[in-house]
Amino acid sequence: MKNIALFTLVLSLLVQAIPALSQDYMVPENTPAHIRRAVESESRDESQRARDTGRKPAEVMTLAGLSEGDHVAEMSTFGQYYTPMLVEAVGPTGMVEMYDLPLLAGFSEGAVGEAGQAFADAHTNAQYAIVNYNTMEFPAGLDAVYNVLSYHDFGNFGVDQTAFNAKVFNSLTPGGKYVVIDHLAEDGSGWRDAGTLHRIGKEAIVDEVTAAGFTVLVDSDILENAEDDRTAVVFQVRGQTSRAVVVFQKPM
Repeated sequence: MKNIALFTLVLSLLVQAIPALSQDYMVPENTPAHIRRAVESESRDESQRARDTGRKPAEVMTLAGLSEGDHVAEMSTFGQYYTPMLVEAVGPTGMVEMYDLPLLAGFSEGAVGEAGQAFADAHTNAQYAIVNYNTMEFPAGLDAVYNVLSYHDFGNFGVDQTAFNAKVFNSLTPGGKYVVIDHLAEDGSGWRDAGTLHRIGKEAIVDEVTAAGFTVLVDSDILENAEDDRTAVVFQVRGQTSRAVVVFQKPM
């Protein structure tokens, strides 16, 4: 079973390294200036921009209420899709804490971890750490935590999501945001498909995160795709999956 899980992980990372074909993405006119700046930054390479149509980064960061000067944490940054935009959007007065699990950081003989550290070394408002999510501690006073396309893998990697969600809650300032984006499984399926299809039922995310004390601030269908029947392995339909976008908030 461990070999199968490792093969699936390797496959997922290899697929993520291949740019997805997309149409030109246009940042909406009402996008805040700091988010527009981040999405349109020349520091982003073409492989990142190629994913924008399917991921709608300007809309997502706007829904999440990302502000200049925010202190945010990003989980599972090995793909570095959101990382360059978060760093640009929060600006020099903000900070982005980047976290990877040892297994992910060690992929490709440690090249993923080296890339994460290199990114942090090149940006004064970014820090990188390879940590066990079960034993890690967040810095206090975070404005937001971003958990993008990795919540479903917590079970696969032995992460205690109940304890983790509580840890996120305690690290955030009152009114702080917990942004969870993930591949949708069939409604009501919970964790059933997490280990096989790499999908999760949205109700499982909502139930577990709200149990930690959060309220749902935004539950958006902005990344849903009516043509996705939610039964295919996500790597076979990359860039075409329906995804949950839920912004949770710590009460004021």
